[in-house]
Amino acid sequence: MKNADKIVLDIDLASEVQQLLFPKNSPVCNWCCLGVKNRMAIGLGGDYFDFLSAPDGCQVIFLGDVTGHGLTASVVMSLLYGYLHHATMRQCTPLETVAMVNEFLRSFAERSDRFDYLFSSSLFFSVIEPDTMEMHYVNAGHVAPMVKRGDQVFYLSPTGVPLGFFDEPEMGMRTFRFEKGDRLLLMTDGVTETSSSAGEFFGNRRLEEVLRSFQGDHLEFLDEVFHRINEFGRGERQKDDCTAIVCDFHAPAAFD
Repeated sequence: MKNADKIVLDIDLASEVQQLLFPKNSPVCNWCCLGVKNRMAIGLGGDYFDFLSAPDGCQVIFLGDVTGHGLTASVVMSLLYGYLHHATMRQCTPLETVAMVNEFLRSFAERSDRFDYLFSSSLFFSVIEPDTMEMHYVNAGHVAPMVKRGDQVFYLSPTGVPLGFFDEPEMGMRTFRFEKGDRLLLMTDGVTETSSSAGEFFGNRRLEEVLRSFQGDHLEFLDEVFHRINEFGRGERQKDDCTAIVCDFHAPAAFD
């Protein structure tokens, strides 16, 4: 076997292993419907996400995007993914968890001036209380998620800078209370920065239009989002990983 063929096989295997990290099914619950769709640019990438049940019964949702692309980003992504799973079981607040993730990344960055920038990531980390549908979140330099409520769309703007650059970055936690019928959309910048043959980005405006107008369920909505960006970027090489998470809210669990 030629070295080039072996490298391709190794990358394919690494891609399969990486996919094993991600949730295969969305949580089944009576107060919301969750779905996710992910497409890596070259089979391996730096987008990472999960839905976890915290020890206190709350729902953890996180979505992050490591600096860079390909194999290097996938290595850092795997480190972060495992660390977040461990941290979530400690019943920390989102702010404490994100601060620990930053410290974790900084511990690697300090080992090399040459590669320090690779140990960095944006991250949206949230904890939702099913009984109240109240979400506590930290947005560390990540693309602002959108919330559709009727004809309105709200943005959950960053509450701090991306992780891994500063020892003690300024960071805040915010709270958002969902209502019955709300739709939450989280995405990485690969979605909004999908480019056309003319070099134009898909952008927030087009994504917001899909969010406002599409009437299907959460899984059909994700299919529609990816159909739109695929059509928009037709003929162009995909340059970045694309991940989108949608959460449709019903009634608070306490009202069942």
